[in-house]
Amino acid sequence: MVRISIPTLPSTPLLPPTQLSLLPLNLASQHLSRFIQDGKGKTGLITGAGVSVDSGIRAYRGKEGHYSNPNYTPILYHELVENSPRGEMFRSRIDWARSFLGYPPVRDARPNPTHIYIAALQVLGLAPKHITQNVDNLHPKAISVIQSSFPSTFPAPPRPTLLELHGTLAKVHCLEHRHEQSRDDYQQELADMNPVWNEEAKEAERTGRRPRTNPDGDVDLRGVDYTSFRVPGCRICRERGGKEGIVKPNVVFFGETLTPQVRDQSLTIASEASRLLVLGTSLATYSAFRLVKQASESGKPILIISTGPTRADGLKGVEKMDRRAGEVLRTYLNDVLKNQTTPEYQAVKESLDKGVIKLPPDVEGPRAEG
Repeated sequence: MVRISIPTLPSTPLLPPTQLSLLPLNLASQHLSRFIQDGKGKTGLITGAGVSVDSGIRAYRGKEGHYSNPNYTPILYHELVENSPRGEMFRSRIDWARSFLGYPPVRDARPNPTHIYIAALQVLGLAPKHITQNVDNLHPKAISVIQSSFPSTFPAPPRPTLLELHGTLAKVHCLEHRHEQSRDDYQQELADMNPVWNEEAKEAERTGRRPRTNPDGDVDLRGVDYTSFRVPGCRICRERGGKEGIVKPNVVFFGETLTPQVRDQSLTIASEASRLLVLGTSLATYSAFRLVKQASESGKPILIISTGPTRADGLKGVEKMDRRAGEVLRTYLNDVLKNQTTPEYQAVKESLDKGVIKLPPDVEGPRAEG
């Protein structure tokens, strides 16, 4: 039997704040400015769940690096694909029933200010290539916010490189033929086949009593009878007269490996970057940590701006600001945009205040960026 554990940070004593963490905001911004300027337009970005907390999506880990909900048990990949009645239960009931209720809050979330600031770094060519661990589709939405601000007489530039390392909740695919379709369309199929569950979901939305949603769109439900929940197979397989494949969200489950294409693209982006700017993540997941480790071993500068410990703390070449990334990015961008009048700078200026803050219901005060 293979034992798979949830990625977590090594158990190490909390270190005192670094000198960078103690800098006043204006000096922290100046340090970031020098870091990006020295990258000469080839600074690579890596982001994590902490960036999305201000959009109402909880991070996995809290300020001290601990798993925020230790009693929560996610669906593991080997359970999802197991060819047995138990596997069928996980696929057809627990996984999709929980995901059916957890998807709407993620679907409806809007980019917060930090998403907009990160998109601005890309659009302005300051850090054009971005690898995110997030599956919430908020980074693509943020890029669209800025691109929609370009005047019609000056078309928006091509979308910058964004690799969603762990996939996206905006799509689903079948395991049989990899047929891909919109998650919104599949969500409607689930609603049509499960009217009682759909009414419960609508009531939760009306009253604001939605269950606790994790960054992957899953929810923690206790004492629920899943046996009534029905799950359709792949619509595209059905329309083509073939065997209906099992439908899976386009996200990497715990215990699942990245596809070779995504893995290779992430390694290429990281290797071609002159340095790495890491925002809002503890790097507990190895698929992201190895990119930072590779950069460290190559002698590249690395700047991490995130709250709490990270897996990369102590690596050669790593500088750490233990603070929220958004405030440093905004101060830096205010200086960059000062006295700039070209269309791309104007579009970014118009977009900076379009981020929307909506905290998770149980988050108060300083937000963690695990």
